[in-house]
Amino acid sequence: MSNQEINKQESSGISWTCRHTWRQSSINTLWCLLGCSIGDFGTILFFQINEIPFPLLGIMTLAIINGLITSIILETIILSRQMNLKEAFSTATGMSLISMISMEVAMNTVDVIFAGGVLVMWVIPLMLIAGFITPLPYNYYRLKKYNIACH
Repeated sequence: MSNQEINKQESSGISWTCRHTWRQSSINTLWCLLGCSIGDFGTILFFQINEIPFPLLGIMTLAIINGLITSIILETIILSRQMNLKEAFSTATGMSLISMISMEVAMNTVDVIFAGGVLVMWVIPLMLIAGFITPLPYNYYRLKKYNIACH
């Protein structure tokens, strides 16, 4: 490790080179992405299919809210296999909102920039990539520094 890498590690208090932590935070982020995508894509598609005249910002805001809700529901279901339902829901609602909101905002920003807020097949991979990459460093940081995963 170079002196610059050592100084960077010491100043942040964590090592950014741990493959195990990157792998685990990637898995956690993918679970979050799955949950958020269900509500997000579903909301956008609902307004699109039904041709409901609603402002784009309103649709994107609802998509973010529904993405957060579906992510919490999915996480509660996953955790309920390891703990009782009340504890699972409490853990799921205690997830990092910073991570989930940044994921949702990144996904919807990509959709608006590249497709004008319309959900089309070619933009979905771009949305998913942005939604995955955006919160990943934060999820790594939380996992490494506090041993707290967003999922």
